[in-house]
Amino acid sequence: MSRILEATENTTDQAPPLQHLIQHWRDYYELTKPGVVALMVFTAVVGMLLASPGIIPWNALILGNIGIALAAGSAAAINHLVDRQIDGRMKRTRGRPLPTGHLRISHAVAFAAVLGVSGLALLYFTVNPLTAWLTAGSLIGYAFIYTLFLKRATPQNIVIGGAAGAAPPVLGWVAVTGTIDPHALLLFLIIFTWTPPHFWALAIHRREEYASVDIPMLPVTHGERFTRWQILFYTLLLVGVTILPFVTGMSGWIYLAGALALGARYLWFGIAMLRREDDRSLPMRSFGFSIVYLMALFAVLLVDAYLPVLTASLFG
Repeated sequence: MSRILEATENTTDQAPPLQHLIQHWRDYYELTKPGVVALMVFTAVVGMLLASPGIIPWNALILGNIGIALAAGSAAAINHLVDRQIDGRMKRTRGRPLPTGHLRISHAVAFAAVLGVSGLALLYFTVNPLTAWLTAGSLIGYAFIYTLFLKRATPQNIVIGGAAGAAPPVLGWVAVTGTIDPHALLLFLIIFTWTPPHFWALAIHRREEYASVDIPMLPVTHGERFTRWQILFYTLLLVGVTILPFVTGMSGWIYLAGALALGARYLWFGIAMLRREDDRSLPMRSFGFSIVYLMALFAVLLVDAYLPVLTASLFG
């Protein structure tokens, strides 16, 4: 097997750069964690739309989101590079491009660098410098502070490191306005609070795999029962945080109704995971719903903000 991989790598090295990219585009695409990037760009777009309930400047909407996506893809690729050894030992990740030898480390490094530099340059020169600097901080926070240090240092890794993943709506807001608004920070707070119960549900499902590679995820260090209580606690906290946009006047009754309905369903998962520990499907069902929850919550924010504008334009 090692000879086959070596032969493949030698062939890859001899191929012209363009041919190499064409042959391995799926591997490079996977390096960017496209599902995660898509969710980040979606929340960034919501930040843009909430920052300006009128027409968004084209450079912020198009170039801003491209820049944010490129930087997020770069951070994801660096995550693949740093975790390539433990990825090869975990069932969920052993098929990734680096553990399988589909891509060489040097190619992945170059790819991550090109994405990061081009994304930040695009934001700096075509959107505004503040968006570029904040995006750079988010990239460093996830790719280096979380992946290199926090992930292996503390069971609170995902709580502290969640700040990087919560940045996109702020980045979108700043791309449009050039300033950091308190309402944008509320969006940040929602995602920051959502991240622990979202990820800990997956960590429960993959507890044995994390233990086998010495990653101190909360279910590994403190047990599943304690983690399930923490998921319920953070879900309760999340429901409270999601009410803040209504309390501060950022949103109205449509959003409040949607947030409470979605929160009630998320709380059901938290309670069910405590009461039915023998149901091994619940953690992954909770994990899957958490993604739907976040997208639906932000969609309701948009409906609440734009429905009065559309109604006024149609019937005003």
